[in-house]
Amino acid sequence: MIKIAPSILSADFADMGREIENLEKSYADFIHCDVMDGVFVPNITFGMPMIKAVRRFSALPFDVHLMIERPEKYVGAFIDAGADFITFHEAATDKTGEILELIGARGKKCGIALNPDIPLDGVEKYIEKLDMILIMSVFAGFGGQKFIPDSLKKIEAAAALKNKYNKNLLIEVDGGVTLDNIRDIENAGADIAVAGSSVFGAPDKAERIRLLKGERQ
Repeated sequence: MIKIAPSILSADFADMGREIENLEKSYADFIHCDVMDGVFVPNITFGMPMIKAVRRFSALPFDVHLMIERPEKYVGAFIDAGADFITFHEAATDKTGEILELIGARGKKCGIALNPDIPLDGVEKYIEKLDMILIMSVFAGFGGQKFIPDSLKKIEAAAALKNKYNKNLLIEVDGGVTLDNIRDIENAGADIAVAGSSVFGAPDKAERIRLLKGERQ
């Protein structure tokens, strides 16, 4: 069964602690944190202080997606703030190998994120070192975008790499996930789906997460 990582980018920032507590009670598997710097992507969200502040509200794994330039400068601080998984964009750094080693040395899970126009080829040389590949099914930068259908082919290709090189690899998909496409995403080989507005826009978050998982139809 696919796991669900609600993105707190769509949560109520004025009541973030309660929002995260409610996610833990609503069958979420991860807390997804979208960090944007206004440089690598044209939007600014939040950073280490907020993650540190809300970390105490949940024991769920914090899945931190860094959409920032030079992530090597900040990875340690995000780990200190409470990140369990850290994914970053290879296009934002020339120190990919060093970052992966740093995350692993701190006992955390590492991943590389790929925008829709970035092929999988670039991550193949790191595949055995990765804990996660984050396939963006929209272009990173803003929530609420529509799922790009061609992303299903990339998920299938990532699943083939997983089966060949690293069976413990997690394939995460982020962008435009809804009840209408979640089964296609799961069937293509995704292990985790990030859902923002689909969860936070629902009248009953627990029910929506159960439906996304496929527990009730």
